Amino acid sequence: MSGNAVHVRIEGRVQGVWYRGWTERAAMELGLSGWVRNRRDGSVEAVFAGASSNIDKMVKKCYEGPPSARVTEVITEPTTEDVQPGFKQVATL
Repeated sequence: MSGNAVHVRIEGRVQGVWYRGWTERAAMELGLSGWVRNRRDGSVEAVFAGASSNIDKMVKKCYEGPPSARVTEVITEPTTEDVQPGFKQVATL
């Protein structure tokens, strides 16, 4: 997929609060491709690919998350990962 992509790591109370499902829905609403997964360290990570303006909107949304989440940090970095069309949840790393 061409375009911009970022790798995002979300820390705080982000597991067991429907963060992955919320992320999948929000990313799809913005027309982004990529994936989201839990990490064994308690964080959530994701890759968002698509229009820069929509990636920026999604990263801002990550600071809030679903109502039960308590986000303490969002770390972003560019990625050159080859992202397939669509957005999905993938297995925990």
